[in-house]
Amino acid sequence: MQNTYLCIIISIAFVGIAFALFNYFKVDAVSKGTEEMRKIARAIRIGADTFLLSEYKVLIKVVILLTILLSILISWQAALSFLIGTIMSGLAGMFGMRTSTKANVRVTNTARETKDIGATLRVALMGGSVMGLSVSSFALLGAVFVVFLFCDIQHLSSVTNWCGLSFIPFSMCFTSYSLGCSTIAIFNRIGGGIYTKAADMGADLVGKTEINIPEDDPRNPGVIADCVGDNVGDTAGLGSDLLESYVGAFISATVISIYLFTSYSAKGFNFSIELLSQMYMYPLIFSAAGLVACIIALIYAFSKKNGSNPHVELNNATWLSAGLTAFINLIITYFMFSGKDFGDLPFNIGWISPYISACLGIISGIIIGMIAEYYTSDEYKPTQMVAKSSKEGTALNIVNGLSVGMESTMLSLIVLGLALLIAHYCAGIYGVAMAAVGMLSFVSMTVSVDTYGPISDNAGGIAEMAKLSKDVRDITDKLDSVGNTTAAIGKGFAIGSAAFAAVSLMISYLYSFTPIESEATMDMMNPQILAGVLIGAALPYFFSGKLIKSVGKSAEKMVDEIRRQFREIEGLIDGKVDPDYKKCIEIATDGALKEMKAPAIIAIFVPIASGFIFGPNFVAGILIGSTISAIMLAIFCGNAGGAWDNAKKHIESLGLKGSDVHRAAVVGDTVGDPLKDTVGPSLDILIKIMSTVSIIAVAIFSKYNLLGFISTLFK
Repeated sequence: MQNTYLCIIISIAFVGIAFALFNYFKVDAVSKGTEEMRKIARAIRIGADTFLLSEYKVLIKVVILLTILLSILISWQAALSFLIGTIMSGLAGMFGMRTSTKANVRVTNTARETKDIGATLRVALMGGSVMGLSVSSFALLGAVFVVFLFCDIQHLSSVTNWCGLSFIPFSMCFTSYSLGCSTIAIFNRIGGGIYTKAADMGADLVGKTEINIPEDDPRNPGVIADCVGDNVGDTAGLGSDLLESYVGAFISATVISIYLFTSYSAKGFNFSIELLSQMYMYPLIFSAAGLVACIIALIYAFSKKNGSNPHVELNNATWLSAGLTAFINLIITYFMFSGKDFGDLPFNIGWISPYISACLGIISGIIIGMIAEYYTSDEYKPTQMVAKSSKEGTALNIVNGLSVGMESTMLSLIVLGLALLIAHYCAGIYGVAMAAVGMLSFVSMTVSVDTYGPISDNAGGIAEMAKLSKDVRDITDKLDSVGNTTAAIGKGFAIGSAAFAAVSLMISYLYSFTPIESEATMDMMNPQILAGVLIGAALPYFFSGKLIKSVGKSAEKMVDEIRRQFREIEGLIDGKVDPDYKKCIEIATDGALKEMKAPAIIAIFVPIASGFIFGPNFVAGILIGSTISAIMLAIFCGNAGGAWDNAKKHIESLGLKGSDVHRAAVVGDTVGDPLKDTVGPSLDILIKIMSTVSIIAVAIFSKYNLLGFISTLFK
């Protein structure tokens, strides 16, 4: 039966890749417009490709080092699984970003030629769908490869002893695959986030507030770098982030099912190998069904001729994909679990238990997105309040933006907490993991809608730089405004899914070092765990501080260069000569590559170093503290930044560009930019990669750590 499931999943993955390729060529066939538009788009594409190539050169060294370490410390199978993860995540990022840099100018030209917002919306969404489809398809394809290569159902939960260490080989391989995806994601998110905000802040601080020229004005030397940043941060970075969450969710559910079987069998409980085979394949099948639902929903969205309200169209497509995912998987769940003997497993409402848990994830994901929309859209009171307070100056704009971000954490955490409790009641810790799978099962659609945002943003920039007519810019501005809201929803969804995935991975971590005959629990009065919780809670703030400082350093260099060009290049301010765009791109690229290393090292090596010094209980505390702290901080950063951004857009829609009110809002938006586009998204990956690294390394540091060695000496 396993081979049948694998054939179905791999077929769906290839269909997803084929549909992504079809959409790529459909976008490529759209006219690129005037020569001036082509020149601008070419500069953006070359800048994005240059950054990604430079970043991947750094990444290759890290990947080689980690591959060698995994080969030596764990097994060659784990090392190969890690490599498969890096390849799949890297391919998805490159493919999606390449399409994004092709789609931007074609969106602009569609608006120019048709003056039809519906037709323009379809091109933008089609471009975004390539990233969305790539995320799910490549993630599932890599997972199938790992299962096919290293999973034998008869030895699925067999424990290997190597140099005194005990671990389950397949679980370690699957977790290593997740680590490969996480490694690409942490560099893409951090590097892309630093790049995009350094360029954006530099261009805004000088162009809007000092020179008083419009956003995306071609006279601004930083404007091309800003457009490049949208692609490397909000396309490649976002795609890698959610691919990692997607993989982490179904892998944690699979690994938990294996650990449960091993533990239950050791304690003499009833848990058959047949049930295990269904449970460990179910998360993959559920995710594959979600990809099918997203393909159907995208086809529906592309077929709609009336797109006068882009926000409604995008929401309808998202809800359709979620509804289809739930419907298809109800049938699959009945087929896989109906009539099965669940033995001593806590499936409290029968065969439908894991399905209900997954649906809780779907529902909570949608609700968290709606909460993010409420706090960040200028259609609602919180953002309108921030915009209104700008009349009284910058200080009140910032104060009210902070209040919106802080308040927004409560509702989202209530939703997550309730979903976790009910999912656990339905199917125990397996239900918690399935809630994460459910939330991410329609990730292709959420990434497609989210990637539509930077494409539309770039399209508006190209329209401005190419000096197209106002009616073209009106269309791209409307799409961009909706894109800001979809981006905020996407960031809320990303942190919600990261929270579920991190909790699931944390449970997997507990099982990975708990003796198989014992229950995986933690004594919260253990001083090692308490100390770890305290340090773990502080870690996201330290990590975020490093990121903001990195953005500040790069933005400072960008500001100096833009000021220099306006000061030294005669005729630039009058539009008689072109600025040196290339120099600003080089500054943003060099700054991102230099500054991304320290935060990435923190995420990867802090849990390992802590484990080898203090042992597994201390690391468990770090994971608890950092997960709770990072979830709240990420929601705060994303929603505060989104409110500041859309408050500025709201003021602009009232025709107040260039006024004192607008200048106050621009400063608020500039403060929020690194929070919502660098810190918040990077925190998602921090908590997931720390859990993944800990699961892999715990086999070693649970047996060999400095604190344990010292304790032995004094006994």
